[in-house]
Amino acid sequence: MLKFAIIFGLIALITGALGFGRISGAAATIAKICFAIFLILFLIALLAIFGVLHLAF
Repeated sequence: MLKFAIIFGLIALITGALGFGRISGAAATIAKICFAIFLILFLIALLAIFGVLHLAF
């Protein structure tokens, strides 16, 4: 997901610089959604890892 967020973020920057506002806005929105999904999954994985480590020790 982070890879997609970076790709769409770069697309948004390039299209914004070239003057394609609507495409830039759509790409930025997709990048934000992908980053939010990545962040949520990362936090869930982090909590799961610390939960397992806490139970092991």
